[in-house]
Amino acid sequence: MKSYVCVVCGYVYNPVDGDSYSGIPNNIEFNSLSENWICPFCGFSKYNFVPLE
Repeated sequence: MKSYVCVVCGYVYNPVDGDSYSGIPNNIEFNSLSENWICPFCGFSKYNFVPLE
């Protein structure tokens, strides 16, 4: 599973950890997140995330 980073604030979404701030459980792939999921730190949309190399 690939991690993604917010280009606005640097928050890393790691699918192994999920997103406890938004109630996203562990092992949820980034592409499976809702279209209206937002970065828990800066509030920007998931379209501001890029794959972490």
